[in-house]
Amino acid sequence: MTVAVVGSLNADLLLRVADLPRPGETVLGISSDTQPGGKGANQALAARLAGADVVMVGAIGDDAQGQVALRLLRDAGVDLSAVRVDELPTGLAVVTTDADGENSIVVVAGANGSMDADAVAEAAPAYATADLVVVQGELPVEAVAAVARAAAGRLVVNLAPAVPVAADVLRRADPLVVNEIEAAAALEILTGASAGEEAPQVLAERLHRAGVPSVVVTVGADGCIVVTSGGTTQVPSPHVHVVDTVGAGDAYVGALAARLDRGDDLVEAARFAVRFAAASVRHHGAQPSYPRSLDELPE
Repeated sequence: MTVAVVGSLNADLLLRVADLPRPGETVLGISSDTQPGGKGANQALAARLAGADVVMVGAIGDDAQGQVALRLLRDAGVDLSAVRVDELPTGLAVVTTDADGENSIVVVAGANGSMDADAVAEAAPAYATADLVVVQGELPVEAVAAVARAAAGRLVVNLAPAVPVAADVLRRADPLVVNEIEAAAALEILTGASAGEEAPQVLAERLHRAGVPSVVVTVGADGCIVVTSGGTTQVPSPHVHVVDTVGAGDAYVGALAARLDRGDDLVEAARFAVRFAAASVRHHGAQPSYPRSLDELPE
């Protein structure tokens, strides 16, 4: 059984501040660090640490930041043979986190932008026959659509960020994983109607009725809502002391994918994923915060 993650690889510049700056404001930082990141890489690492065999499909630049982006994936044993080196620089994310764990993020695509429909078609041998394929919104939308068409195994779509993919991509997702904001955007893609101020459960159920086979809406510290043909389930998250929420959503998606690949049903996989994500918010950063042992997961 194999999980293939087709997505972004970045170097993350992490800035810690007491308070996030307001528009036009300059604040003094507490510390800075450069770590591996990118939604695709984060999810690949999380899936690997959760027990799956993982292949990563994506692009880096021929620069020092590219080696930063690969470091923890390589250490964990993720298959990197389908990561190509591009002329563009490695993707960069600037992540600013305040004392309460809230963050703001600016992403520059760099080499990730070269992963267009042609590039993912060329890489199809690495993911098309995988048992489970994960794709996110940090690649060009035409590439996301190409992955969805080529994937023969179960497809997990994490519409993060909420880019305007085609409706048929969302209807192939099993599950579609979104937060509340992304859920509203997905619903507008599927129905053409604004979601308004609807509750997360309502959004999840409307997405399912709009033709998505299964839906997971993550709701932060409250866990997630899972909707399948069997009904709706609220999955609570363990309560932990939050240090930094960067990468928690990716930790969730990767852990969910690993458990689905192992054979868990979606609700079982979600119960594990909220614990994995909760473990990650107890530490700073994205990939370095992910639990290296499943004994670390909170109950």
